[in-house]
Amino acid sequence: MNKKALQDLIREKRSFLCIGLDSDMEKLPPHLLEEEDPIFEFNKAIIQATAHLAVAYKPNLAFYECHGAEGWKSLEKTMAYIRSLDTPVFTIADAKRGDIGNSSRLYAKTFLDPEKLDFNSVTVNPYMGHDSVEPFLQYKDKFAIILALTSNPGAADFQLPTSHPSGNLEKLGIKIQSRRKLYEQVLIRSYDWGSEENIMFVAGATKAEMLKKIRNIIPYHFLLVPGVGAQGGSLEEVARYGMNHECGLLVNSSRGIIFASRGEDFHLKAQEKAQEVQQKMEKLLTEKGVISK
Repeated sequence: MNKKALQDLIREKRSFLCIGLDSDMEKLPPHLLEEEDPIFEFNKAIIQATAHLAVAYKPNLAFYECHGAEGWKSLEKTMAYIRSLDTPVFTIADAKRGDIGNSSRLYAKTFLDPEKLDFNSVTVNPYMGHDSVEPFLQYKDKFAIILALTSNPGAADFQLPTSHPSGNLEKLGIKIQSRRKLYEQVLIRSYDWGSEENIMFVAGATKAEMLKKIRNIIPYHFLLVPGVGAQGGSLEEVARYGMNHECGLLVNSSRGIIFASRGEDFHLKAQEKAQEVQQKMEKLLTEKGVISK
């Protein structure tokens, strides 16, 4: 799915909701534990109930890899089910990979290759630099989602001043201060690695006021915004500071939707929560002029 197709999907569903499939076995409804594959059955029910409201799903790999081969099967089945849907959705492998080139090449193949898991995108840790990210940029109509500013409290630990020439940004007339924080450095250095067509960035909702600074550096790239819902981020503030004229946002909610209930009606309660978020998003998209009333 390319950038235009994702933008069209946002307009069609009047939503920029990403649902995180953080399918923690310890939090699943008890009746599902009797199933042969509880995680897949949970995911399937959540997706069935919310696919008309969400534009993206984001399985966090930790909740699958911890179960070994069985967890990997659950992930494969989940992806196969998503591909079978009548309504298109954007898929994100929340894997946070990043290694030397040859290792990254195989990580990229695992998550993005149509013969493998065939995600539309994968989250990538840029700490090891350009050669660790470059393999993820070789797949047509796929995205590397680079960690820039995460939503967890520890994100501040490494937000230290640094400096580096701003490369092609200066040619565009975008002035960057000589002293800046690490997330700014990530945005500036990785700006030249690809384009809006194959790079997105993670920008946490719990630091929504910083989205304005982020937009000053990357006005047109999509942002994956975690932290709305259980982590306390404000959807309205995210839209105020981070939305551009194309929307440019995928706002993720995980626990607040998928674990709204542990009863047999869990999928219906998840649908209710997702619809609440979608209705707020529709209002924000309308106010911004991305969609009409």
